[in-house]
Amino acid sequence: MSTSTTTALQASLVELIRVSSTVLPRDVITAVDAGRKVEEVGTNAAYALDVIDCNIGLAKTKSQPLCQDTGSILVYVHTPVGYDQIEFEETFIEAVKEATTKGYLRQNSVDSITGKNSGNNVGPGTPDFHFHQWRKDHVEVKLMLKGGGCENVGVTYTLPNPKFGGRDLKGVENAILDCVLQAQGHGCGPGILGVGIGGDRVSGMAWGKHQLLRLLDDTNPDPVLAELEKSIVAKANQSGIGPMGFGGKTTLLGCKVGKLNRVPASFFVSISYMCWAFRRQGVNLAADGSITRWIY
Repeated sequence: MSTSTTTALQASLVELIRVSSTVLPRDVITAVDAGRKVEEVGTNAAYALDVIDCNIGLAKTKSQPLCQDTGSILVYVHTPVGYDQIEFEETFIEAVKEATTKGYLRQNSVDSITGKNSGNNVGPGTPDFHFHQWRKDHVEVKLMLKGGGCENVGVTYTLPNPKFGGRDLKGVENAILDCVLQAQGHGCGPGILGVGIGGDRVSGMAWGKHQLLRLLDDTNPDPVLAELEKSIVAKANQSGIGPMGFGGKTTLLGCKVGKLNRVPASFFVSISYMCWAFRRQGVNLAADGSITRWIY
């Protein structure tokens, strides 16, 4: 890349980070508004969603983080064949440092042994990059900022299980609903679930997180999984857990499920729980590093 392209790319990536951290995507806002409409006026659930709505507005207006935990930095990149992924990674890291200095990201990355804060959100494993090539002529970057509170209540189940059932859709559904039950008020609900069925302990959870890149109002192309997604949301919202565990009708804003092949000896159900502050955004980039399209 030329110096001018690298400079433009870094500016675009800083703007992607700013918007991801401070502006909730339209599909998430629509889901929150739908939850507000079904909660009874004067209840704790209605109050919680009103506070969330206020927070959404203030963060956008002031261009400040939606949450003090700006989370793990997950970067999903598609590049044309021959694109310099190494330089992109180096430029994105510089963008993270700049965004941290500007306050779009909190100083949120610590050494796992010493507890020392890097001060710039950069260190082993952070940011977390996922690169893929494609035969298109532009770069696509999707960014997800995933907070620790919701990450803490994610879980991987193994089937069969005497509590949930066998290696079938019913066992899968029971495992997912148990995750919701165990989370209760933790994880800053109402939540969104990204579920990976199958794979191994790493690929299954990674695929579950990948489901969170989908729009909340999309329809799974697999009709069996589409029905499972609808069933999970409906049953979770009948649980009475509600926003922040205060009771109510809005426990989940969405559930997205994908599947991977597995070896016969294993059957994992990996569930990545996302909080209401569903910070994900994406852009298409031109060859000169400029933004040509916002994805969400």
